[in-house]
Formats: sequence, structure tokens, C-alpha cells
Amino acid sequence: MQLHTIKPAEGATHKQKRLGRGEASGKGGTSTKGNKGGQSRAGYQRKNAHEGGQMPIQRRVPKRGFNNIHRVEYKVFNLGQLDSLAEKYGITEFTPENLYVNGLISQTDRVKILGVGELKSKLGFKVHAVSGKAKSAIEGAGGTIEILK
Repeated sequence: MQLHTIKPAEGATHKQKRLGRGEASGKGGTSTKGNKGGQSRAGYQRKNAHEGGQMPIQRRVPKRGFNNIHRVEYKVFNLGQLDSLAEKYGITEFTPENLYVNGLISQTDRVKILGVGELKSKLGFKVHAVSGKAKSAIEGAGGTIEILK
């Protein structure tokens, strides 16, 4: 055996189709793409939601509701939870940093304290928002509140 005599196995290779090379190629004219339409044109790209001319689902289904882009979402803690959280994690001051370190909120969450339940211990708070009932309960228990921007 010599390098110039090596050939691929029988049936391993196929003759390449030469599209768009005239009528004599047997694939001339429309180059096997059929007649007219977007798919026969150069640069054709099928859109993801294309349904073959049927009205697409995003146009068939009616729009409902409203999303306010200015809405501010808070991670909410009730007064009833605070004593047990302070005891469990050893927190004396509730700040976003302390809550994040202990895995109670994510880094970008805003924190709000609501007035459901009772607060028995004296705690400090540096949070983004406090309800009126929670504020009076915290100050009544001897705690401090600082509102963050």
C-alpha cells in the first residue's frame, strides 16, 4: 500500500450537489427551493412566533392587567417574627446587611417592617420602610428606627 493508492471505502463518499449552477446540473432554475416565497429568497430567516400565516398566539390572546414599572417591592417582616429571628441569629440591630449575612434577604432587597404581632425585646432597626403601627410598637418597646433611602 502506498499513499497515492489510498481511497475511501466503497459508498463512503457521495457526489456533492451543485446548486444554482445552471439547467445542465439537473438542479437549475429554482435550485431545488420551489417557486417564489420567502424561503426561496436569500437571507430568509423564520421568525420564532411565525405560524405560517395563521394569526399568531400573541395577537389572538387578549392583553390583561397592568405592570407598574415604578412599583417598589419590599421584603416584609412582621413584629411577631422579629423576636424569634433576633434570638435565632443573634441580631440586636435589624439592618439589610445583617439580614443578608444571615441569608434572610438577597443583596438588593428592600426591607419593610409591618405591625402584625407583638414585639417584646428592645431592638434597633435600619430599614427602608416601617408601617405606622410597627413604628409605635418598636418605640413603645424602647427600640430605635432609622429609615434608609
